Amino acid sequence: VQLVESGGGLVQPGGSLRLSCAASGFTFSDYRMSWYRQAPGKERELVATIASDGSSSGYADFVKGRFTISRDNAKNTVYLQMNSLKPEDTAAYYCSAARGIFGFWGQGTQVTVSS
Repeated sequence: VQLVESGGGLVQPGGSLRLSCAASGFTFSDYRMSWYRQAPGKERELVATIASDGSSSGYADFVKGRFTISRDNAKNTVYLQMNSLKPEDTAAYYCSAARGIFGFWGQGTQVTVSS
């Protein structure tokens, strides 16, 4: 089982990034996918989540209207489009897969928002 995030980097405030998470080793289309983030000294927090078939999604209040989660079950990939980035969005971003009691985590990708 693997979840591999990519797309992080350094971006100026107001900029955009698109994170990707490529999954392998399990039936991707059976799993709810989510993005979490963790800033230094803070707990990991849920950013966005999407149903296994992509029919519904949810967002933390602090990213509503700025971030969009999507998935492509044919490519076993989940995305996080991040617009209007703020310095407080700086964190390591992790994707996760969940189905009942089963769950997997990626290794994370760093997003730094700074001028």
